[in-house]
Amino acid sequence: MILVVGDVVDDIGVRPLGRVNACSDTESEIRMSPGGSAANVAAWLGHLGVPVRFVGRVGADAVERHAAALSGVDARLSGDPDLPTATIVLTLDEAADRTMYVDRAANSTLAMEHVPADVWDDVTWLHLTGYTFFDAATRPVAQALISRARELGAGISIDPSSLGFLEAVEAELVHEWFAEADLLFPNEDEQGLLDIDPERAVVTLGAAGARFGRHGVGAPDVSAIDTTGAGDAFCAGFLGSWVSDENPHAALVSGTAAAAECVTTRGARPVARHQETLGGNK
Repeated sequence: MILVVGDVVDDIGVRPLGRVNACSDTESEIRMSPGGSAANVAAWLGHLGVPVRFVGRVGADAVERHAAALSGVDARLSGDPDLPTATIVLTLDEAADRTMYVDRAANSTLAMEHVPADVWDDVTWLHLTGYTFFDAATRPVAQALISRARELGAGISIDPSSLGFLEAVEAELVHEWFAEADLLFPNEDEQGLLDIDPERAVVTLGAAGARFGRHGVGAPDVSAIDTTGAGDAFCAGFLGSWVSDENPHAALVSGTAAAAECVTTRGARPVARHQETLGGNK
């Protein structure tokens, strides 16, 4: 069983359908779908048939909705009575890449009291994302989870998550946060900043594929529509394979295949993506 703990988000993706008219109206395609880096990893693990449990925090009115969106996942969501579910507005450019505007909201209230003891039943691997470390309110939770995983002999992986947030923190401190991880999942820019030991760094290279130590694979040739969640899908594909036999090549192939599936559809989650139109054209 893989335990994933971290962010749950309502993603609002905005793709302009023509030239952006500053200070005026721009016809756009706008979709709302469930997201959050940690929740996305859990969703992809569930989609791939890997036993997975997820712990996260949402607004009190969104517990059932987000639990339903985590198909194939043992979802342990708690609702905050005061703050809404986190929201990210993503603007997509012509290359299908995105700029994100983030309101962490209920994610910032995650505490160890929301991680009951039975969450650890049968867990052999813990996966976290950098967002839980960057937020001072939730960093103690990430650190406590790592300590508990080590006590139980579970493996640990962390996705650094955000180059912008990493650049705002001293590299030495980031290395201290991530010191206990067996695996880290930086993209190429994050690896360039952090210089993680290649034996621990599974580096995603976008359309060029991924590498891990002496091993590397190319990415499947697909037409990208939306890169949102591709890194999360890669983590899930890699971990789903890695926890069974620790074969680097097979895990890289599995990770890049999941990422390729992700980028060919709008949204960060697999298959139906639970999209809801908020406005614009379908």
